[in-house]
Amino acid sequence: MGVSKTIKSAALVACTLAAASAVAVEPEFFARKAAPGQPSYPFSEAVRVGDMLYLSGEIGLGADGKLVAGGIKAEAKQMMDNIGANLARHGSSFDGVVQCTVALADIADWPAFNEVYRGYFSKHFPVRMAYATRGLALGARVEVQCNAVVK
Repeated sequence: MGVSKTIKSAALVACTLAAASAVAVEPEFFARKAAPGQPSYPFSEAVRVGDMLYLSGEIGLGADGKLVAGGIKAEAKQMMDNIGANLARHGSSFDGVVQCTVALADIADWPAFNEVYRGYFSKHFPVRMAYATRGLALGARVEVQCNAVVK
């Protein structure tokens, strides 16, 4: 009796997976809008595939397209605000974020970055990886890339 139920369950899972893979989901690419007088870059700001939203990395650029002054905390706050706006434009929020990757110009900034970062999540923290690098675009101290569910 137990083997029969297992076989039926496996068959049901196989049929469900086959049906799901038969539905082609086309990705939607959303262009990044450059600030006036700023260059456009060769990547999309976001890509949506089904209910998943994949965001490009963000740094702490202000509305003028320049890196905000004030160090890691100021950059982190501006960057997280930019991510929040990007999520909202594409039908999600920080509550929908399931994964982030953090690149820091200096790993010593990790505690200060975390202080800012934790203020943007109220329900849960997404899975995350953080690493230090030799340098980031435009001299940024931090860059974050996130993936989220669209609700």
